[in-house]
Amino acid sequence: MDLLRSFIFVPGNRANMLERAKDFKADVIMVDLEDSVPPGEKMIARDLAKEWVPTLVREGQRVMVRVNSLDSGLTRQELEAVVSPDLYGISLGKVESIWNIRDMDRMLNAIEPSAGVEPGSIKIVAWTETASALVDARDIGIASSRVIALAFGAEDFTNDMGIERSDTGDEVLVPRALIPVAARAANVASLDSPFVLFQDPDALRADAKRARQMGYTGKFAIHPSQLDIINETFSPSAEEVAYARKIMEAWDEAEAAGRGSLAMDGRMVDVPVMKRAQNLLAFADAIEASTR
Repeated sequence: MDLLRSFIFVPGNRANMLERAKDFKADVIMVDLEDSVPPGEKMIARDLAKEWVPTLVREGQRVMVRVNSLDSGLTRQELEAVVSPDLYGISLGKVESIWNIRDMDRMLNAIEPSAGVEPGSIKIVAWTETASALVDARDIGIASSRVIALAFGAEDFTNDMGIERSDTGDEVLVPRALIPVAARAANVASLDSPFVLFQDPDALRADAKRARQMGYTGKFAIHPSQLDIINETFSPSAEEVAYARKIMEAWDEAEAAGRGSLAMDGRMVDVPVMKRAQNLLAFADAIEASTR
């Protein structure tokens, strides 16, 4: 099970930030060639990304690159530069429809063999950050087997809608809630938009908890100080793990006695509850394995 709780953007044109990323405690380092890179430094970022992807992987990091959108005219050259056996995947912004994903899939199919990469192995995180993408979110999630997650981009979504962004986030409550539903329907992960008030850890924790309650499986960070809170929020607590083990022990006893449900602590435990406990324990095992 690949952990996809925490992703952090690192500007691709900043060698000093890429150096620091060696020690970031993120599940995925996202080398950014898009929004955090000024137009005049796109080529510099592309070349640095080519150099730093294998460097970060040697340091034990899992690395993706956020390329510029397909309408930028930069995407193909960026893919040719960064696709390698070290690269875990690509993040594509400004996705409008399934055709954007299929275009990306075709480009990767053409580039992987000459880059020495097993065909189909480069993953895609698709940014659903426009009204069009929101309407087609589930179809975007199943447009290619490469897609492993849908990411919600609140800043670009409000820009597309022509509405003001606020600290409360009330204006994106509905679209934000729909993305994890679409992602679940497509059987892919869902990644919440970054929380921009990076100097307010309490507000970040509250925002991340709200995202988890909505069904998000992970969240983007814009500062390394946010990673511990994000990882903690999107991981099962010790209490949750202990209770899941208690459920499974009771379930095994009930199953051995020929029963398909049981009562525990005044609540009914049936197959969906058992499966939820099973999945939580598998997730906890994956987190533990990643720290060894």
